[in-house]
Amino acid sequence: MKTLKKLIFADIVLSIIFAALCFPLQADISAVAFPIAILAVVLVYIAGAYMLIKKNSIKHITFIRKVFEYETVLTLLSFIFARAGKTEHPYVFDLISILLWIAITVVSGIIVYYYLNPKRIFTFNPSWEEESKMYPQKSYKGIAYLAVQIVEWVDAIVYCLFAVFILNIFIFQLYVIPSESMVPTFLIKDRVFVFKTVAGPRFPLSKVGLPYINRYKRGNVIVLRNPHYKSDHSSEVKKIISDYVSMITLNHVILDRDENGEQKADPLVKRIVGLPGEQILMQDGKFYVRTKADGPNGQFAPCPDDEKWAMWDLNSLGSATKNKVRDFPLSAEDWTDVLNTEKERRALDLAKAADECKLLALNFERYARGGDAEEAELESMFSQEDLFEYNFFSNISMNAIKLLQENGGAQWFARFMTGWTNYSQYLSNGLVGGDLYSDANFRLNVMIKLECGKIITRIANLVADGVSASEWSSDEAIAKYMANAQKLNSYLARLDQRNMPAFPANTSDGSPSYIPENCYFMMGDNRYNSLDMRHSYDYKLIPITKFDELSITYYSNMEPQFVNRSKILGRASLRIWPLNRFGLIK
Repeated sequence: MKTLKKLIFADIVLSIIFAALCFPLQADISAVAFPIAILAVVLVYIAGAYMLIKKNSIKHITFIRKVFEYETVLTLLSFIFARAGKTEHPYVFDLISILLWIAITVVSGIIVYYYLNPKRIFTFNPSWEEESKMYPQKSYKGIAYLAVQIVEWVDAIVYCLFAVFILNIFIFQLYVIPSESMVPTFLIKDRVFVFKTVAGPRFPLSKVGLPYINRYKRGNVIVLRNPHYKSDHSSEVKKIISDYVSMITLNHVILDRDENGEQKADPLVKRIVGLPGEQILMQDGKFYVRTKADGPNGQFAPCPDDEKWAMWDLNSLGSATKNKVRDFPLSAEDWTDVLNTEKERRALDLAKAADECKLLALNFERYARGGDAEEAELESMFSQEDLFEYNFFSNISMNAIKLLQENGGAQWFARFMTGWTNYSQYLSNGLVGGDLYSDANFRLNVMIKLECGKIITRIANLVADGVSASEWSSDEAIAKYMANAQKLNSYLARLDQRNMPAFPANTSDGSPSYIPENCYFMMGDNRYNSLDMRHSYDYKLIPITKFDELSITYYSNMEPQFVNRSKILGRASLRIWPLNRFGLIK
């Protein structure tokens, strides 16, 4: 009994100190924390110091047990509210509060589950056994029975939710897959358990948590906070509230939404493909790596592991999985066009292409009617938006007429077609720009220009022959060139899904940069349908290549970023639904 008294007084003292640390510094939501903490102190005092010790009575033993059980809930709730306001607490302050909460949890747990255990309680104070006979357990009927049952169910649900909340933070959490970015590993509405303990989970709205234990490997499927969204204090508060509401409604109510009212893609389920100390690159669907250990002259080498999980052609899936996929970014014919376009680009002879472009420029000059133009006029003749590949081909007839009739048209066309031909100055390791991605984009730009040049020159020829504009679309040569242009347009529209420049980007002097320690790079397995660490949520118009002043442009959202391990919530360890695909995640 003496030990129980000491524990109760220790619990009261700890609760008072904890409440003092919850005293509000601003008149905002954090002010709610203090009265909740004080309520916990008052209840513990009444149940422990007054009823158990002073009155030496267990008449209200059920109430007493519930007070000590819910003390943990109330103190954690006050901890969260204290940090939901505008005041940011120092790490040490949070650490002290958390240590107090842990001590309160341990002490109250010992009191409830050891000293107040129904099987053991009378051994500590024999007089309580005599008292218990005076107050036998009541039996209820009718409305009273229903009310008691409702209270007991509410009590069980609330405490269960609290337990699940703690488990979700520190042990494991269930996630529902919202998209097809990880097909075929995951399908929409798959349910996945994520083990979180080794990922250094933190207490809500604080930087205090368990230590990092796990060191991730390439191929690990992980759940991470979406780094594309703000992670300021206000956003974190909204996220905590949304997660809790989502949990208690079994994912039916989602409060965390973006400015358009859409559910935020947070957290994300992705696969780790890039590791600390690596520079990575992706070209034609192949993933390349070079490491810091290779030195500044190290070369990119294919990563064969990536082929085990990277999915490009969904049409190749087995029928059982294929029938469950909703979105096919590419048809079987589109996929064939992708491979053929890349094959043609790799085989492109730049020297012959340069000669062909020069010849097209000379041929067009024979038909042009305008005179020379000043430099300023040439620079303003076509904007970046005009050179957007889709726009340029869509308006190809008007562009051709403009170049034929306006002053400077032939000059501009010559620059457009031949400005890239002095490419040898950019060659390094036999590649334009020194790497596969830069070289490939340079060649793609040339391929598009060749089709532009052929169409414009052919239109000029038809105009000279007196063929009306209404007949141009039926011209076999133009139809052939436009068909090739359409394939190039389709490839360019998905360029940022298929390829990725060297990342992290080289320094200004050309030296390679590497993913920092404790940081990782993630992608979705379904590469054509994954908005991941390769991409931004915003698009901008940029040249296909920086090695051509009049490069064709396209809209890109390529903005790769690595992610610190602090954003990783844990590894996706087990798929529990659907049952026919139940199992560990490889």
